[in-house]
Amino acid sequence: MPRALPARDRETWSRLATSLLLGFACCFLPGSGFAALPIAAEDGTVLRIQGSNTIGAKLGPALVKGLLEQQGLSAISVAPGKADNEQLITGKTADGRTVSIEVAAHGSSTGFVALQHGSADLAASSRPIKDGEVSALATLGDLKSPGAEQIIAIDGLAIILHPGNPIDALRTDQLARVFAGEINDWAQLGGRPGAIKLYARDDNSGTYDTFKELVLAANGKALAAGARRFESSERLSDLVSQDPQGIGFIGLPYIRQAKVLAIAAGQSQAMAPSETLIATEDYPLSRRLFLYNQPELANPWAKALVNFAHSPRGQAIVAQNGFIAQTVQAVQVAPSQGMPAAYQTLAREAKRLSVNFRFAEGSASLDNKAQRDLERLLEYVSSQDKLRHKVVLVGFGDPKSDSARAELLSKLRAMAVRRELVRQGVVLREVIGLGDELPVAANDADEGRIKNRRVEVWVY
Repeated sequence: MPRALPARDRETWSRLATSLLLGFACCFLPGSGFAALPIAAEDGTVLRIQGSNTIGAKLGPALVKGLLEQQGLSAISVAPGKADNEQLITGKTADGRTVSIEVAAHGSSTGFVALQHGSADLAASSRPIKDGEVSALATLGDLKSPGAEQIIAIDGLAIILHPGNPIDALRTDQLARVFAGEINDWAQLGGRPGAIKLYARDDNSGTYDTFKELVLAANGKALAAGARRFESSERLSDLVSQDPQGIGFIGLPYIRQAKVLAIAAGQSQAMAPSETLIATEDYPLSRRLFLYNQPELANPWAKALVNFAHSPRGQAIVAQNGFIAQTVQAVQVAPSQGMPAAYQTLAREAKRLSVNFRFAEGSASLDNKAQRDLERLLEYVSSQDKLRHKVVLVGFGDPKSDSARAELLSKLRAMAVRRELVRQGVVLREVIGLGDELPVAANDADEGRIKNRRVEVWVY
């Protein structure tokens, strides 16, 4: 028979057991299924987010508010922070403690600097992390890994004009010459005579980085010195919409009263930034919005916000704030004579899903977004009873000297996606390779070739 513990030890074990039970009780919100996050005994900030104005102006605070609601907090408020483009989101716990989350939106590059200095827990970015930033942050882990790089939404850069401007479409090479100052009168583009006035985001902006990469640098140009620069997306858009000679670039949620141009890249047709074309990243100026964190997160609130952003509720908030959610949807595509015969058949008989699979640069492996999209696609085909003989994969690529090789490579990309789906029990109807048909970007630069190397998903 085991010996009874001494009275002093029994008291110690009793306190320890009580502490453990209270700890477990705090780990889950009653009836919610979500783990409750730790809160310090004193009032204080539990999470700091720094970076992109595109994310931080509205989307970031909205996602934070949603997370606080999920955690059962009340009296949630969003107030200005200590400086312009900073916000403080607060809520109250059941026992009256204040929980605060800071969102500072001074540009994507500032987020990576803040991570490096330890003054932020998450970096919000409207462009991918640069190699130099990856190296500078190497002590935090691999910031390009699937655990660190989180694509939370898709956005499209809108090229905006005054509503009375008669021009409806431009090519990316024309845009580059306009913003470089080489085309400086609207008459050179077929518009009414008058000097073109340029409006651009500031150097810290991920929006500017994306425009510089997709438009300016891709065409060997630099921004004209006379362009007016702005930290605020809203102010830029409002000023362009009031200036008959103005042109600017902006994230989709900030179009406001301005007119939007259709954009063409290379041999692609001019495309307006529609929800479907941005969701599939076919629109030439589409881009991903990111949260970056340490692969092994020390802050549980950062991990919780990332998971919330990926959840159905989080993606609904993405859509409510004017960005493009990554929720899979079926879209009817109108057939046209410019499509290959097999593609016309699909357009007549099936629907295209609002997801494209793309590959890591220089690799046959699916990129970080594609790996998440696999999960979303599997959930969709399962819920829609399309697991067997309903899914068609269509691979595309960039031109090769041998068209048969281009077709083969495009089919091999589709087969890579097929392999992942088959592992999860999906029986496909067909896998097609269409080579370099139907480009969505110019093939004279790496960025365009990477966009053209894609796999579409269609369902019957």
